[in-house]
Amino acid sequence: MIASILETIGNTPLITIPNSNRANEGQVLFKYERYNPGGSIKDRAAIYLVEEAERRGLLKPGGTIIESSSGNFGISLAMIGAAKGYRVIILVDPKTTSANLALLKCFGAEVIVVTEKDDCGSYHKTRISLANKLAQEIDNSYRPDQCFNLLNSEAHYKSTAREIMADCSNKITVFITAVSTGGQLGGISKYLKTFAPEVQIIGVDAVGSAIFGGQSDSYRIPGIGLGWTPSNLNMAHVDRAYKISDEQAFLTARAFARNEGILMGPSSGACALVALKLAQALQPEERIVCMVADGGERYIPTLFNDEWMEQQGFPTNIDMEAIRGMARQLQPWSVCPSTTANYRTDLTQSLEVPESTLRMNSELLARDFVEQNSSIFMD
Repeated sequence: MIASILETIGNTPLITIPNSNRANEGQVLFKYERYNPGGSIKDRAAIYLVEEAERRGLLKPGGTIIESSSGNFGISLAMIGAAKGYRVIILVDPKTTSANLALLKCFGAEVIVVTEKDDCGSYHKTRISLANKLAQEIDNSYRPDQCFNLLNSEAHYKSTAREIMADCSNKITVFITAVSTGGQLGGISKYLKTFAPEVQIIGVDAVGSAIFGGQSDSYRIPGIGLGWTPSNLNMAHVDRAYKISDEQAFLTARAFARNEGILMGPSSGACALVALKLAQALQPEERIVCMVADGGERYIPTLFNDEWMEQQGFPTNIDMEAIRGMARQLQPWSVCPSTTANYRTDLTQSLEVPESTLRMNSELLARDFVEQNSSIFMD
């Protein structure tokens, strides 16, 4: 018997793609996070941050959780809030789908839609600033702060990365995931570079995002990208970076639904396209693990809506051979991402990152320093 829905977080399956993956190329495995109870990988970090806040006394019974999220992380927090009895306020933006808004509200979350763009052409900074302001004004509130809180990446270091390695019997050639707040890529890449340094780490971003450098511009892919490199991500752990266009991401996700019966969102479509690219250059005994962050039901009003696709100027039908051809043409945005990092330490002050987050980060950094240098101290 399972005592709470929250105990079902994690232990998601690895799925092969036999209709799209050729026998003479590297094997692609999708880490399918749709099977988490909140429907996405964000459940992992959300429960970790909430329970750590409870342990430290930052979140007390009857408290309020306040977060900036384009969808999935907010949905995870709303689900957790419903299960644990917390009030939840989520700040979203116009890119959040109607399905995600409905899910947030069905779990009882209060939703605020931020419509003011920031200087990067997105809504991240304005959402974060308002969330921090509300956290200062509302008593007994807690900001998980997925963008700046280093516990975000620690959650994936301690759970997701170990789960992947165990399921693959420690045999992985390439790992691929999308990046937004940096938690997944940051935590998993740190683990792999520590315990399996031969694994190639690939970060996937949207054209228009500046996480891996370049100019910021607007883009349609939800749940991916930022106007800067998040502090959760150590770029030295990333071997290559790809930037995928809106059209490429949406078409790939639709193709996998029709060719494999696998539903995924646009950011996962971007990762899957890169996985197909790399598979064609590898041998059958080499293994590629590609994160599929959520399912596709949340994107029915957009990604799987022919009328919406046509309004964006995207074709509605494309076969897998065309997708594989598109993958072959991909070129890395960067083969040394650490040289194009776009860290913004000034944002901590300008966005008024909560003091509790800063204290937490200082503790984690100090602990990591001691662990990394323990052999020196022992000598």
